[in-house]
Formats: sequence, structure tokens, C-alpha cells
Amino acid sequence: MTEFFQRNLPHYHLPNATYFITFRLAGSLPVEVWKKLKEDYEKEKRILAVKFSGTELHEELYKTQKRHFARFDFLLEKNKESPRWLAETQFAEVVQQELHALHPEQYNLHAYCIMLNHCHLLIDQQGIPRPKTPINGKHYTSLSHAMHLLKGRTGYACAKLLGRKGAFWQHESYDHVVRDEKEFIRILDYIANNPVKAGVVEKWQDWTYTYINPNLM
Repeated sequence: MTEFFQRNLPHYHLPNATYFITFRLAGSLPVEVWKKLKEDYEKEKRILAVKFSGTELHEELYKTQKRHFARFDFLLEKNKESPRWLAETQFAEVVQQELHALHPEQYNLHAYCIMLNHCHLLIDQQGIPRPKTPINGKHYTSLSHAMHLLKGRTGYACAKLLGRKGAFWQHESYDHVVRDEKEFIRILDYIANNPVKAGVVEKWQDWTYTYINPNLM
């Protein structure tokens, strides 16, 4: 589907970066699996820091991050013990509505895919100011503030639907700065085809909870 994404791509400036983000349901990976995944990733980075430096180190770390994410996403999809609340319309629609509600005040929305136990999101922060004062005693970047609102509002609404208290989302999220237009297109393709790869639909257009900004088509 790469051919669809050729026009009106955003410009890339690090202070107003474009981000690929994955956030997941609480309990979607066993604690010991997530801990091992993080330990392996940190170990790989330490080894690279000894072997490389400068631009070469930056490139090797980038490759390692991609491998780490691939393992992370694979484990999410294959964990049969994971809660799968997002497979239910009432929960998926709460998340979908809030993803759109925060655009363009908190981010510029390019694409998302709501899977059964996690979400992929592609946004940019161009023109989005950082909160000037602490919120509830915490300092936020424009990105962390947007994610705080997104996960906070949807988590509260979904927990209410479940009739229980406690975390709906896992606290940590995966976020990656998109480096250039080529990577932007690759990530768009990845997001759209995630349900196809997972075997839940045959064509990406058939998944109700995949969105690609029409300006990119």
C-alpha cells in the first residue's frame, strides 16, 4: 500500500518531531517477559557503546531499536493470555473517539491502528507548545502531555465500562522519532497492514479501527 502515501507529507524538525508510538493494555505482557525484553535491549546498547561511536553508533542503535520493537510487537500479538478488551466495540470506540478529539490541539494525527491489546499511533508535534507550568506537580513535554491525556481519559472511561478500578493501560509506551520521509512511509505501511499481518482481516481497508489521514492518500 506504500503507493498511496506520496503527497502532503510533513516536514521534519526535531523540536517538533514526528513520532511512532505503541501503547498497550495493562497485563498484555507478563512482567517477567517485559523485564527480560528490556534487559536484553539495554545489554545490546551497552555492547554497541563499546564497539562503536559517533554516527556509526547512532546507526547501530537505530537498528537495535527496530529489532527490539519487532520482538515487542511479536510478543504482544502472540500472547494468548493477554486481556483483549480492544477487540470489543465499546472499548475500541472510546479510544478511537479520543484519538480524534485530541487532534489538532495536542498533536497532528496522521494514522493509527487499534489492535486487540495495543494501539499503534503516528503523530507529529509541529506547532504544539509544551505546557508552560507543571500539571498536578509534574513537568510534561508536548508529547508526554498528549499521551497523559489520551491514556488518562480513555483509561478512565474504559475502566468505568468494566465496572472496576485500576490501570487500563500499561504505564510505559514505546515511542520512536521518525527520521525522514522514507521511514514515515514505511511506518504508515506497517500501521495499516498490522491487522493483515495478525490475520484478523485480508485487506487493511477492512479493519474498522485503522485510520490514515486523508491528506496522505
